Amino acid sequence: MNLRRSAVIIISVERKERGNFMDIYQSLKDLGIVLPEASAPAGLYAPARVFAEERLVYLSGCLPARDDKLVLGKLGREVTLEQGQEMARSAMINALAVLQQTLGDLNMIESVVKLTTYVASADDFYEQPQVANGGSQLLADIFGIENVPARSAVGVNVLPLNMPLETEMLVELKQPYVEL
Repeated sequence: MNLRRSAVIIISVERKERGNFMDIYQSLKDLGIVLPEASAPAGLYAPARVFAEERLVYLSGCLPARDDKLVLGKLGREVTLEQGQEMARSAMINALAVLQQTLGDLNMIESVVKLTTYVASADDFYEQPQVANGGSQLLADIFGIENVPARSAVGVNVLPLNMPLETEMLVELKQPYVEL
């Protein structure tokens, strides 16, 4: 995998492992990340759905947030590339909060299989992949560079609430999910 072309430099924290078990909470702590409460849906939809013999979780689009305030605008106009990368990271943290709320334990995650980042873009902004790297980098820091997901970064004209980006993902679980 050639990541040299990306605008984000891959620097993963040393993963804390016990045997074959990686503690996601320890990785988050090492990164200085405290998960927020998962946001309530902004419409009539489920934030996450478990399916495929209870081994896959599909997350609806997650938005970025900073200091409890949503950041608005389009990349290449009101929002810079660097701000977009920070917001992609923020959206990924919010996605992890939704997974925590849904599963009750992030250590149930085997891998993030697919990540899609929609980037509200000015007509002459073409760096959607570099924006999405902000979220991908966080996943690399948590799960290791060898476990980054397949990914699409899609430029769009507008997103709900005038958000600059929205991230959705598909997650594989280590074992079937059983709701208690």
